[in-house]
Amino acid sequence: MGEPQTIKVIVVDDQQVVREGLVALMSLLDDVEVVGSAANGAQALELVASLERLDVVLMDLNMPVLSGVEATKRITQDHPEVAVVVLTTYSDDESIAGALAAGARGYLTKEAGRGEIGSALRAVVAGQLTFGADVSRQVVSALFDSGGPSAAKAAPHKEGLPDGLTAREAEVLGLIAAGLSNGKIAAELFIGEATVKTHINNAFAKIGVRNRVEAVRYAVRHGLEREPKSR
Repeated sequence: MGEPQTIKVIVVDDQQVVREGLVALMSLLDDVEVVGSAANGAQALELVASLERLDVVLMDLNMPVLSGVEATKRITQDHPEVAVVVLTTYSDDESIAGALAAGARGYLTKEAGRGEIGSALRAVVAGQLTFGADVSRQVVSALFDSGGPSAAKAAPHKEGLPDGLTAREAEVLGLIAAGLSNGKIAAELFIGEATVKTHINNAFAKIGVRNRVEAVRYAVRHGLEREPKSR
């Protein structure tokens, strides 16, 4: 098998310092190549149309000339092969819903680090939806509140855990549902972050999910949610 293709990305943000910072940050990822940047949605549309190959647009929302939501809508309509990942300061329900309705495949806040952004880019290129840990709970809650997939929440399992989960794996899933990152889960449970990753991998394999959003949905359905002792 040949080497995996580099993920080609453009960065769209109206603040020059943020835009340049993201370009610099993305350059530290071995499998990512930034092929352009734009200061608003209109520039982004022109740039996308001019490129021979593009995989992902990293898109801000609140921009002049043409908003990130409208730009996302047009890009996903005219260039369905290009994935849009929103990267914004906003994590309210309205912003998230607007971006997803426009066709965004990922939604991160600007608190995301290089690793989380890189993981999001790889996920959407693989055809998955991806959301930051601080966003995923809101997405799934909105699905249930609006009568989305299997809207009724299952009661917590009182006679053993589902799908052969261990108590620790169920705890980890519950904390993912509460929106905690791997690092915060490790701190909450007084275990190492590598151990958290092992529990996540084992749990995902048992319950048949591929990402955190699906894991949150599973946890809510099976009553595994738990409130962390501290944020």
